[in-house]
Amino acid sequence: MRKEYTMKNTKYDFESVVDRHNTDSVKWDLFDDDLPMWVADMDFKVAPKISEAILERANHPVYGYTIVTDELFDAYISWWDRRYGLKMSREDMAYAMGVMPSISSMIRCLTDVGDEILIQTPVYHVFFYVIEENDRKVLENELIFENGEYKIDFDDLDEKLSKVKMMILCNPHNPIGKIWSREELDRIDELCRKHDVILISDEIHCDLTDPGVKYNPFRANDNVIRCLSPSKSFNIAGYQSSVVHATNPELLEKIKSQIHIDNSDSCNVFATTAVRSAYNESEDWLEELREVLYENKQIVRDYLSEELPIVKLIECDATYLLWLDCSALNTPSKALSEFLRQNQGLFISAGSDFGQCGDNFLRMNIACPQKLLKEGLDKLKAGVIALNNINRLSKNI
Repeated sequence: MRKEYTMKNTKYDFESVVDRHNTDSVKWDLFDDDLPMWVADMDFKVAPKISEAILERANHPVYGYTIVTDELFDAYISWWDRRYGLKMSREDMAYAMGVMPSISSMIRCLTDVGDEILIQTPVYHVFFYVIEENDRKVLENELIFENGEYKIDFDDLDEKLSKVKMMILCNPHNPIGKIWSREELDRIDELCRKHDVILISDEIHCDLTDPGVKYNPFRANDNVIRCLSPSKSFNIAGYQSSVVHATNPELLEKIKSQIHIDNSDSCNVFATTAVRSAYNESEDWLEELREVLYENKQIVRDYLSEELPIVKLIECDATYLLWLDCSALNTPSKALSEFLRQNQGLFISAGSDFGQCGDNFLRMNIACPQKLLKEGLDKLKAGVIALNNINRLSKNI
């Protein structure tokens, strides 16, 4: 019998379904799908304090060019200090319009055309694009998948780091939702220093961990660059705001110069307002969000166990992106994802988007009200049943 989940007494509204159609939403307006559960933004209302701050700024009748203020950097510094005990200084930070624009700039100024750049697959698909579109080559350190869990192949990593100038790390890791341990991060650090490799650590999902669980920031050293942003945590990606943190002054100056050349250091008129309000006024909203996402995760786990055991949930401690093992369906992930869209109007990302080693998987975004989540799970079940019926029929022909 399916368990029913009910929200505890909550201060904020995570239950209302917000109609996002006709808002120029990438998630809801780009394609004609009934239920998109792919791109990594949330279908929850933004924290009220952020809305109030934005509306107050919007009431001023002039929306001109905007500076990046010290108050924005102070908000970052305070956040990482009080939540993670990480001390950062203003001198070690640079503003950028987003994590991926800044990584693109870093690839251009710190590597050469034709260089290989190492990533750990399966991983965020834009890592592939940003490397290849800058005329560099992807070198994969495939994660080892054993007994339903991922781990790093350190022997392979050691060997391949000898061939590259740069590695891009995802921590917590998208799409598998893994928080890398301190020991794993220190081993990566050791190997990068051994081979004199620049390490870019994308930590954009760092706040979205299960209740009671914290991620491990990558330790600062001369070869490490950390990319930080509140955009995922507070669902404000549309404001396009992030910072680069590097304690190596020479490295940081090169990055700042390239970001400026790429015109990626300008500030959206509402960005500083949104970031300050998120970090300074909306922490309690984030804590409640983490509870909601954890509850959604339990709903998916129980649903698959009881209603759709042929699909397995890969256990994770972070992000609102679930990695579903669909290997028992014997269908390539692109074909499976497209079938679900055509048959059920459900858009879930194909695992092969994150590297060919992800082809037995789908990635599902569960950052939505429970009503939509349950609808999505029912569509997934109906689609799998329809696919199995077609496969059985074809075998009998």
